[in-house]
Amino acid sequence: MTWWGWMIIGAVLLGAELFAIDAQFYLVFLGVSAAVVGALGLLGVTMPEWAQWLTFAVLSLLSFFTFRQKLYARISGGAKGFHDSMAGETIKLTQELAPGDEMRAQFRGTDWTLRNIGATPIAAGARAVVIKSESLTLHVSAQ
Repeated sequence: MTWWGWMIIGAVLLGAELFAIDAQFYLVFLGVSAAVVGALGLLGVTMPEWAQWLTFAVLSLLSFFTFRQKLYARISGGAKGFHDSMAGETIKLTQELAPGDEMRAQFRGTDWTLRNIGATPIAAGARAVVIKSESLTLHVSAQ
């Protein structure tokens, strides 16, 4: 394959990473590996096609196993205000929620099912404390 073919593949993979919801940097390392193979061709290193594909595969695997986990952890875990759990946060209810009942509400820009796991009803307009989250269900109780 020509050097510019590898560069195009690299650019497409890097661009796809931008539009993927959460590709977790897999496409970045594939794109960079393709660009490196293209850069080698541009610099005059001639390789048969099988050697180009082998170089691409080796570079991709090496970068996955050496850099991806550290880079992804640093970028995704380093966001200020990021919490793995929503336990302890409060949400304002728009309608009354009796013990054991469920309702729909928006929280953090997402529609959730709220389930009152407490022993007392939560009045409309009152705040509830999130005890735990399970899928798209928030288990709440009166504050």
